[in-house]
Amino acid sequence: MKAIRIHAFGGPEVMKLDEVEQPIPAADEILVRVYATSVNPADYIIRQGGNEVLRSFLKLPLGLGLDVAGVVEQIGSAVTRFKVGDKVYGVPNFPGNGSYAEYIAAKASQFWLMPQNISFNEAGALPSCALIAWNGIVDLGNVSPGKRVLIHGAAGGVGNLAVQFAKAKGGYVIGTASAHNVEFLTELGADEVIDYRNQQFEELLHDIDVVFNASPVRDESVRIKSVEVMKAGSIFVCTHLDEPFSDDFLTALAQKNATATLVGQGSVTTYTSSLDGVTQLIEEGKVKAVVSQVYPLEEVAQAHRQSETKHVRGKIVLQIRNED
Repeated sequence: MKAIRIHAFGGPEVMKLDEVEQPIPAADEILVRVYATSVNPADYIIRQGGNEVLRSFLKLPLGLGLDVAGVVEQIGSAVTRFKVGDKVYGVPNFPGNGSYAEYIAAKASQFWLMPQNISFNEAGALPSCALIAWNGIVDLGNVSPGKRVLIHGAAGGVGNLAVQFAKAKGGYVIGTASAHNVEFLTELGADEVIDYRNQQFEELLHDIDVVFNASPVRDESVRIKSVEVMKAGSIFVCTHLDEPFSDDFLTALAQKNATATLVGQGSVTTYTSSLDGVTQLIEEGKVKAVVSQVYPLEEVAQAHRQSETKHVRGKIVLQIRNED
């Protein structure tokens, strides 16, 4: 089978389309015929050699890719949740063999049945970002009707889903984004959109219950300014696992009687419960996948270059094979 692999760390040019052995599923695994995956910031960070969180897990040669949408080709002897022919999506084996491949074998617990009303390309854009956004908005942020939610990087892969989840849970949703994404976010349900280039959110907002920082840009000043708009008892949730909170930031939070956490910490749900909730919202028409561009696997280098601009609306999808 064909799969993208790297044999050295570096720029987009290090990704090679290799011919490798098709994997065989273990007893608790399923073999998935992959139709679509997507490009995440973690992919190019790993390609470049990783960060403090990821570096120790990376052994060359290495596959890339987090997300999978496809069809169950084979099931392990202990698998009861799926049958051959099921359409599934998930985040298998990260970091590991990678999903930029024609087939992948991974634990059945890392997958869920795809929503019935979307395509493989749409499903391939969802799992990793949906898990992060769900953890931040639902598990940790505990967004409920009437809560005021501020989402930084609201137009990105995680951010647009956070907007939709928060709105679906009844929150009053405010997003920061560039001016050309204002209409886009309004259509997704944002109640207010702040142009971060020309407006100062800390001068416009107050009494925020949940701040969710989904921006790919690491900026300590955004954290500090966010504290200014938070109310007592509020929470700051951040996706930047490689950037611990500073003493200055934590001190400012304490003075507001507010707290902060990173996604994946505190109350963490399982894959199945999170993706079950996501699937339900999609099938109810309350959430949709946002796909900005679709590239064939052979053009993965260009897809990475586009992702590295950090100005992608929604997700870039790699189409592994055409829909049946």
